Formats: sequence, structure tokens, C-alpha cells
Amino acid sequence: MGRLLEVDNLEIKFALRFGDLTAINGVSFTLDKGERLGLVGESGAGKSVTGFAIINLISKPGYISGGRILFQGRDLTKMSYEGVRQIRGDRISMIFQDPMMTLNPVLTVGTQMIETLLAHRNMTVRDAEAVSIEKLKKVQISSPEQRLKQYPHEFSGGMRQRIVIAIALLTGPELIIADEPTTALDVTIQAEIMDLLLGLCESENMGLILITHDLAVVSQVTEKIAVMYAGKIVESGPTERIINDPLHPYTRGLINALPEVAEPGTRLNQIPGMMPTLTSIPKGCSFHPRCDYRLDVCETEDPEFIYLENNKRRVSCHYWKNK
Repeated sequence: MGRLLEVDNLEIKFALRFGDLTAINGVSFTLDKGERLGLVGESGAGKSVTGFAIINLISKPGYISGGRILFQGRDLTKMSYEGVRQIRGDRISMIFQDPMMTLNPVLTVGTQMIETLLAHRNMTVRDAEAVSIEKLKKVQISSPEQRLKQYPHEFSGGMRQRIVIAIALLTGPELIIADEPTTALDVTIQAEIMDLLLGLCESENMGLILITHDLAVVSQVTEKIAVMYAGKIVESGPTERIINDPLHPYTRGLINALPEVAEPGTRLNQIPGMMPTLTSIPKGCSFHPRCDYRLDVCETEDPEFIYLENNKRRVSCHYWKNK
């Protein structure tokens, strides 16, 4: 497998009137062709901003202030807007949380799919329609020829998300970034959509970055995990190892908060406190005010990464280092 994506020491800031705020601070990870990575953390951890940065969708006043994003060896942060636009929606596709925010309500599904293809491929409308029908079949939508003539409001939530996935697949991308793709759906439909996405990644050999707060979903779909907190990755490694043997106290807290971990009839476990805002990130380890294992050094020094298991795992934690 060749290296598909390398995010190296990425830093993202927001320029505000009273000064620049750092939203992403030194995030690094890699993804090989066909590999599946889960970006995990609570709301506000920086997961979506990291995903948006890869395809240059950060709105002002946000900007990439440091680091590199190498896609197939090309640094996207150094490319022109037009150069990134040619890659976005073609070699890299994104699936968003709410399909009704992605789909245009006044255009038929067919019009939207055909326009997407014509923007990236030199083909006739008839050929684009044939490709659209083929992709709708891939996401298990029945009577695709008829569905092309329908509008988004005529579909259920799960069907709309399947259409969004079909649009993401139109150009045969190497990488799909899925930002909480099942949040708006009920549990049974969530499972169907994730099974569909996993099967497509395996059959098409596509890379996947799955952005989610749900460790249960990540454990079923991804091969490796990067846990984010307050704009940083605090632990990363193979999915199975992290789920079965979490090292960082924050990762442990996320796993213990899963409903299936609690005893029936008892209160669900939760991590005390809240994710800090960009204006109130504490000194030292940003997690220390919520941590049951904090040491004195946690309040003053930002922990460095410890690399384990032939550099396949890493954790940023003073407590673990001093065990």
C-alpha cells in the first residue's frame, strides 16, 4: 500500500479582533491507500476543522498557519485555490452530517449528480446519467432510473444519506472524509449506512477518515484511531489496541462513557467538566482539570508523545510516562 495522505504538524488559527486563537495545534497522522482512520473526540475537539482543512474548506477568519497536508505527495497547503478545487470532489470527497444541507432542495437528484460529473469529467450528459445510475445501484437504491427524477424531500433521511454517498463516489475518489455521517439518523439506519460505507471502502480500495464522537462506530469500521482533545491528538494507534487497552485518561473516559459499559439500571459514566473553549485552554496538559490521574507536572508542562509498539502507538500523557 502506498502513502495516500500525510498531515504533518498541522496548525490552524482563527484571526479575531483581540488576537489569533489556535484551534488545531500540531496535529499529525498518516493514511495509506485503502486504509480507514477514525478521528474521535467530543464536540469542540477540532475533528471537523481538521477534516475541512484537508480540502481547504476553512472559512475566514480561520486559516492554516503551519504544517503540511500531503496528498499523494503534493502539499495541498501550497497549491492554488483552483488546484485544490480540482482535487476536492474529484480525488477527495466529503460526506457531511446532514444530507439536506448537502443536497439542493430545488434540483432533482439526477441534475445534481450529472452536474457533479460534468464539473470534473469530460463526458456527455447521457454518459453522466449512466454513471449516476450505476452509483445509485452501488449504494443499494432501488429503481435508480426513477430516483434520478425525484427531489431530495421525496426521500427518507437514510435514503438521502445514501444519495450523498453515491455523489461522493461519482468520480472514483481515493479518499472519503465522512464527518459524523450518521448523526441525524436512527440507530438501525446508522448501522446500515456504516456497513455500506465500510463495504464500499473495501471494494473500491478507498481511504476513509471517519470523524465521529462515537467510539462504538469507530471500533466497527476503522483500522486505526486518533483521539483528539482541545485541538491536539492525545493518543493514536490501531483501533483494536486502543479500544481494548486505552492509555490516555481521556480515551479511557470516552470508552467508559459508552452505554454498553455501564451496568443495566445504573447511571451512565461521564467525564466530569467540559471541553475548554479556544479562549480558555489551560496551561500544561489541556485535559488536566478533568483528569482523575493528574500530577503536579500536568498543570505546568504540555506532555510530549511517547511512542510504543514499534511506533505504531503513541500517547501524550505525564501519568502514563511516570507509571
